[in-house]
Formats: sequence, C-alpha cells, structure tokens
Amino acid sequence: MISCKAPRDPVQRLLRALILAVLVAVAPAAYAQAWTPSKPVEFIVPAGPGGALDQAARLMKQVFDARGNLGQSFVVSNRPGGVGKPAFNALAQREGDPHLLAYTTHGYLSNFIGGTLDVLPHRDFTPVVLLLDESIVVAVRAGDERFKTAQDLVTHLRAKPDGASIAVAASVGNHIHVGIAKPLRAAGVDIGKLTVIAFRSSGDSLTALLGGHVDVVAATTPNVMTLHQAGKIRLIAVSSAARLGGGLSAVPTWREQGVDSVFHSSLGVLAAKGISRAQIAFWERAYRELSESEEWKRQVERNQSFPHFLGHEDTVRFYDEETRSMRTLLTAMGLARQ
Repeated sequence: MISCKAPRDPVQRLLRALILAVLVAVAPAAYAQAWTPSKPVEFIVPAGPGGALDQAARLMKQVFDARGNLGQSFVVSNRPGGVGKPAFNALAQREGDPHLLAYTTHGYLSNFIGGTLDVLPHRDFTPVVLLLDESIVVAVRAGDERFKTAQDLVTHLRAKPDGASIAVAASVGNHIHVGIAKPLRAAGVDIGKLTVIAFRSSGDSLTALLGGHVDVVAATTPNVMTLHQAGKIRLIAVSSAARLGGGLSAVPTWREQGVDSVFHSSLGVLAAKGISRAQIAFWERAYRELSESEEWKRQVERNQSFPHFLGHEDTVRFYDEETRSMRTLLTAMGLARQ
C-alpha cells in the first residue's frame, strides 16, 4: 500500500512542493499545445490578387503546405473592398472558430478612428501575432518631369493641393493614405484638399499610374519592386527613418529632403473572437516557425520590410499603443471622427 502522507523531512517537503509547482506551471503549456486544425484553414486577404498582402499570404501557404505543420491545407481567399469589412464580417460570423484567419494592419486602426470601420480589430477579434513592419514609398511615372523629387511634389501641392491625383490601396484614410499624408502635412500641404483615389490593390494603383490615369502612387515597398527595377516608375521618397537597402538604397527618405516625418505600417494576423488559449498557442507557434523560415526571411529582405515578430499578448499591447498614436495623428490631420 502506498502512503499519501506528507513527508516529515523539511527537505523532502520542499522538494515535493517544487515538483508540484513545476507540474502546475507545465500543465497549462502542455494543454495549450494539444490543439491542431481539424479542417482546412482559410486565410482572408482583404485586397485583390497581386498586391503585397496577397503576396505574403501566398508565401504563408507555400511554407505551411510544404512543411505540413498545420496538418491541413491552407487556403488563401481574396475578399477586397469595404475597408476590410468582408474579412471582419466573416470572422464575426465564425466566433470561436480557429480555422479562419485574416490580416490586421495600421490601416484598420485609422479606418476605425476615422469612422469608416465600426470594429477595432485587435479588440473585437483575437490578435494572433505581429509579423513585420513596412515602409510607404511614393512613386511617379519614370517620364514625369514634374516630380523628380519629393520637394517637387511638395512645392506643387502647396500651391494647388488638388493639383495631382494620388492613388492608394485599398481605402481612403488607411495606412497607405496616412503614409503619404503625414509627410505632406509636415511639409505644409493642406492635406484636406488632396485628390486621393482608392484602388482595390496597389497593383491596380500602379497600373493606373502607368496608364496616366493618376499622377502619384503611395504603396508599401513590396508592390513597387518589379516596376522600379524595370525603370518604369521613379520612387521619390520613402517613409522610413533611414534609407532602405538593396534595390531601394537610392531612394531618399522624406527627412533627407527636408521633411521631418517617419512612418511604418505593421502587418499582423487575426483569428475570430473566442478561440481558446490552446488554439492561440498553436497559431503563435506556427507563425513563429514561419517567421524563422528561410523562405520568409528572404521575402522580407527582398521586399525591404522589417521583421517584427510579437506573440499574442505583446501584439495586443502594441496595437493599443499604436491606436493612441494614430488617434493623435489623425486628429491633427482632421480625419478622426468626433
């Protein structure tokens, strides 16, 4: 018969207490990793095919499917338009379902603050991870002699704020819009009078630029690399604090051109509200492995983005802080709802 009495020896009692403490601490972690997907996982891209968001999602699929660490297929679904509302409506309809994921970006913070979005993604859904930071570049047609530098654009728009059409994706007031509006405001342009046109994706914005339908495009760096390298567009400014490397090393920052402005947009992953800690832990682990993969690192470097991995809790705190910062910025711009 095994005795259940507590040991009398103080050392034995201490040892037993330590073992119990370790078991209590380890048990939740072991339980948290017990869940795995039981059906195909859908990842919603709130933009059309071909843009930066779509490219990143297709790479996720490539890495996840090749490694087989999900145990299920990873399906990319493009649902553009509506400032992300199609994605958020889908998440809202599948509360507690960990098999549906979507993006979150700074754009949705500004959309919520500006009143065009009625949900604050990192609070109304479940932030899983943060993945990377992106800079915003300003592009014009290679043959456009009006805007050889950012200062040329600033001078033109100071005199006539609506004198050049600016394309953004995928909605007015989002992070792409803020990425060009912030430096223009710092340079003395009346940004409330700008002519800003929203396209479904940055790919569409750039097509419109090449066709002469718009004068300027603001976009994240992954979207411009191919056309920039082909010499079809001229990049006149980047929103980062210092110049980027590689194929964008010749693009000057706004600060280098006399405009004191820096801006980055962060890309994260959301799940539906109400998923379990075990399910959050699974996706944290899966995306951490993705972010450490050579395929992902090469893509981040090639696109001149910055790796910025954060887990669930840190992502919540990060977006809380960024919401406060964006509210201050958009209020100063006159874009925040009252």
